[in-house]
Amino acid sequence: MELSKRAKELQPSVTLAASEKAKKLKAEGKDVLSLTVGEPDFITPKNIQEAAVKAIHSGKASYYTATPGIPQLRQAISNRLKEIYGLEFKEENIVVTDGAKFALYALFQAILDKGDEVIIPVPYWVTYGEQVKLAEGTPVFVPTKHENSYKVTVELLEEHRTNKTKAMLINTPSNPTGMIYTYEELEKIGNWAVENNILIIADDIYGRLVYNGNVFTPISTINEAIRDNTIIINGVSKTYAMTGWRIGFAVGNPKIISAMIKITSQSTSNPTAVSQYAALEALNGPQDTVEEMRQAFEARLNEIYPLIAALPGFKLEKPQGAFYLFPNIRETMEMTGYTDVSEWVNDLLMEANVALVTGAGFGAPDNVRISYAASIETLHEAVKRIAGFIESKRK
Repeated sequence: MELSKRAKELQPSVTLAASEKAKKLKAEGKDVLSLTVGEPDFITPKNIQEAAVKAIHSGKASYYTATPGIPQLRQAISNRLKEIYGLEFKEENIVVTDGAKFALYALFQAILDKGDEVIIPVPYWVTYGEQVKLAEGTPVFVPTKHENSYKVTVELLEEHRTNKTKAMLINTPSNPTGMIYTYEELEKIGNWAVENNILIIADDIYGRLVYNGNVFTPISTINEAIRDNTIIINGVSKTYAMTGWRIGFAVGNPKIISAMIKITSQSTSNPTAVSQYAALEALNGPQDTVEEMRQAFEARLNEIYPLIAALPGFKLEKPQGAFYLFPNIRETMEMTGYTDVSEWVNDLLMEANVALVTGAGFGAPDNVRISYAASIETLHEAVKRIAGFIESKRK
């Protein structure tokens, strides 16, 4: 049987592929250090686990729930956003989904027709462009520069705007760079989007993981016009160490949210029931573990960043949030005889047993992504192995 055109053209996630390859080698007995997947290395906090167990034993997890999520969870999301964002959202503004990734998928399916364009700053999370294409839209990638902290500007956005531009993505703190947009930068971008009737898709998933006195500004909080023109994408996976639970959410215009709910009703029916009760406890329960994990990531960043920056040929700015380093290694590749970053990453894995993610999947073929959501011991050993690999290949 012939596969569909969309299936044949779809590119697999480079992050998941790198992680799976590392796991396979570990299963074969190799001492692989994996700095690939974007997930906290912490166990989901105990109070959240216990809430899930309670939901199972009480029978609450045994049945379908409302398609957009249980009312209590939508209210908890509203309450948490009011506390953090200072904004009021009603249930009709919120849909809970099977992970933030599916929230994005449902959103693109809801707003895009064939040929509609979505502006995506480069580097970008690997899934954005592929999901736009799955909705028959056209991703429009806007190159940025290392010298400008890989941030997009209104001038660059305007260069790529056409009469087909339907939406634009803004991800701050950024995956993969960890950089944060300032209030002033977001104000300019937000007002430009409003003036040109372009929907803002704000991927805020790393908003509570910021370090060293830096501040996360949600673009939806700039002014009322920008808020009304923004769909917020978020979830519990990064903040609460709940990647496996698969609970995300989208917040914004009730017309768009309603369309997403219809799409969800015909795809997943509803988010996993037990995970919803776990997420309810995450949002309503004690928040001390959130700060403990944030402080741990901050300590790792401060300890490991100078070591990564000191590697021969590595060029990078210190991230302000998330848990990634995204060095440009063009000089490193040149001094070690490589022209392809994916080949360099593959050889690093096979010869030095360190798994990174190629920047090619993020639209940055001179970069690699390094997750520091790993133990400090693992990070130190990984740096030693990378340094040894470079030295062994150096001309």
